[in-house]
Amino acid sequence: MSQIFIKAIFALSAVIFVAAPQTSFAYDMPPLILESPVFKKGGTIPDIYTCRGTNISPPLTWNNIPYVTKSLALIMEDPDASKGTYTHWVVYNITPDTKSFGKNLSTTGNGTILAQGQNGSGKTGYTGPCPPQGSGPHRYFFKLFALDIDPQLPSTANKESLENAMEGHILSQAELVGHYEIKGNKP
Repeated sequence: MSQIFIKAIFALSAVIFVAAPQTSFAYDMPPLILESPVFKKGGTIPDIYTCRGTNISPPLTWNNIPYVTKSLALIMEDPDASKGTYTHWVVYNITPDTKSFGKNLSTTGNGTILAQGQNGSGKTGYTGPCPPQGSGPHRYFFKLFALDIDPQLPSTANKESLENAMEGHILSQAELVGHYEIKGNKP
């Protein structure tokens, strides 16, 4: 009789578990938000943050980070580049209590609160928009990811190695798109 009782309890608990609503904290959280105080979503990136200016990284802010986030990662890319998507910036292992980057994020700050990977030129850190003159407006996607891991990557990490490390570990993500164009005729 005790075996029948145990089986009945087990079956009943399985039914209750399956019938209970399955929710994830991600659905209960407001969406991750990524913004910049120097350009609006879909707006023009100011010259200072491009090859026409001093080519420094723009300030960025974010909020609504999921509470179980272990680290954040940021990728900036230009899908309109003539030879395919060009990676302008790779930043990872950003501590979840970091809520913003000021302008001109240093490449020497690697290790303690973040790490910067290689851009499309094979250099560490940020390289700003620099579309060919007369090629029309290019879109620059800043993508922020909340992760349930701290990616363990070498200093030579690039976008592809970061994306591989993030696979299956993205809790939430946000996107900010800016535009930039160098007007005039193609040389």
